[in-house]
Amino acid sequence: MVADGDGRSVFARQPADPDEVEQAWRAVMVCPTRSVGHVSLRRPEQPVFPHDLGDGVYRLGHNARASFGAHSYLIRNAVLGNVMVDSPRWTRDVYEPLADLGGLADILLTHRDDIADADRYAERFGARVWIHREDAGPAPFATDHIAGEEAVSIRDDVVAFPVPGHTKGSVLYLIDGHLLFSGDSLAWSPVNNRLMAFRDACWYSWPAQQRSLSRFAESEYRFDRLFCGHGWSHDAGADEFHRSLVDLCGRMLD
Repeated sequence: MVADGDGRSVFARQPADPDEVEQAWRAVMVCPTRSVGHVSLRRPEQPVFPHDLGDGVYRLGHNARASFGAHSYLIRNAVLGNVMVDSPRWTRDVYEPLADLGGLADILLTHRDDIADADRYAERFGARVWIHREDAGPAPFATDHIAGEEAVSIRDDVVAFPVPGHTKGSVLYLIDGHLLFSGDSLAWSPVNNRLMAFRDACWYSWPAQQRSLSRFAESEYRFDRLFCGHGWSHDAGADEFHRSLVDLCGRMLD
């Protein structure tokens, strides 16, 4: 599967080996509109989601139309309980594997757009739900509100860093000191090989988003793995990411 330059992904050819077949099925099951057709492929015997990305992070797939197809993630923690960042659509293909992996202790919502069926997962597993107060309207079921623009430690392994811009209540979540979950506030551009933000999809304030990301760049926090809601996730050294973030903040002023 390749990007065609217009923000879409297309199959350049048919899958040729078992690994490519598995990747093709991930494309089928991540699509929020189920727009990927298949004629002769048999459903894989082993589920392709949750997809283990390493460091205890899993991509959940089954992206929801209600969240504009945003990715959601599970982060396993045997001591404090598992965390879900944003929500997929409600399906047994997600909640049964989640139960097998230990359920959910917390659901972290990055902003108002990517709530999807978080309420149903919270009810199923008795999870706490976190969202910024400024974006809490669409999530009346949330149990905990983040407020203001100061970073706050909401668990021993989770820092919430508010970044108003994409929405007024957007939040970055830094987990285990190096895993950054950015929602729609930050992504990686594989074309330009650098961090990017979505100016054409900024619903609150582009200048505010520039200031927010600048605050994050100037903070003590660093990350070496980026997991975003839309766009491309990426792994790099913490120093490389920091340089790219500083560069992005400068470009956002243009």
